[in-house]
Amino acid sequence: MSRRRIHMIHLPCFSITIRLERINTAKTPAAGAIVSDLKSPGKTAVDRRYNAAVDGLESLILAQACAGVDVKSPAYLEGIETAVETIANHFY
Repeated sequence: MSRRRIHMIHLPCFSITIRLERINTAKTPAAGAIVSDLKSPGKTAVDRRYNAAVDGLESLILAQACAGVDVKSPAYLEGIETAVETIANHFY
């Protein structure tokens, strides 16, 4: 039985951690999961819409990491921070 090689990516913003269970190749796409501290613990309608927008951003970050994009680059990290600020400004 072969062991999977797990690849962890820890980003220095919003406690974002990406867990890639396999690396992207020409034959098989990468797969993984993402966690962060971006979501609001509140239960209002605005909080739920904010959290839905955060889910979309997290999905995009995960998809790009799975595709092999360097999500640790300074420009990418700045993009994440700008996106989070824009989402927060829109809802709060």
